[in-house]
Amino acid sequence: MSEQQKHTISILVENEFGVLSRVAGMFSGRGFNIATLSVAETLEPSVSRITLTAAGDDAVIEQIIKQLNKMVSVIEVVDFRAGEFVDIELALIKVAFDASTRAEVMNAVSIFRAKIVDLSTSTCIIETTGSQAKIDALLRLLEPIGVKEIARTGSAALFRGERLMTVDREHAAGHCDSEVAS
Repeated sequence: MSEQQKHTISILVENEFGVLSRVAGMFSGRGFNIATLSVAETLEPSVSRITLTAAGDDAVIEQIIKQLNKMVSVIEVVDFRAGEFVDIELALIKVAFDASTRAEVMNAVSIFRAKIVDLSTSTCIIETTGSQAKIDALLRLLEPIGVKEIARTGSAALFRGERLMTVDREHAAGHCDSEVAS
C-alpha cells in the first residue's frame, strides 16, 4: 500500500455558477478530505484557479485527477508534486496583547517576518505568509501567549521557473483547448 502524502493540486475551471460545488462534491463523494482550498479568478476573468491540498496515496490522487479531468467545466488539472513549485499560505492570528505580552508578541512577529495589522486594548491581529510549517511554528510560539482566533487561506501555488499553468484568451472564450507550457 502506498504512503499518504500531501498533494497540492491546482485546477483551472470555467468561472461559472456551481463549479466549486461540483469539484468539492467529487472529492466528498469518494470519501476524500480537502485540507485547504482557495479559489480566485486568473488573469482571464472567465477562468478561475482552484488550489487545494489533500493527503492521499499516489493511486487515489491519480484517480481523483482523472475524475476531475472528466468534468465539463475543468480546463486543466495539475498535481504540483510533479515539479518544483512555490506554495504559500496567509494567516491572520488574533492574540492577547497587553503590557505583559507585548515584548513576546513583538519578538515573535519579528522572528517570523510577520506584521501587526490591527491593535486594540487587549488583542492584536498578526498577518503572516509562508509555508504551512512556518505558520504552524508561529502558532506554537504564540499559543502560550493566548491565541484567540485564527483565519487561514488555503495554499496558493505556482511552478518555479518558466513552466506555466494558464489558458490562452481564445480558450477562455470557449474556442480551443488549454495551454500548459513546460
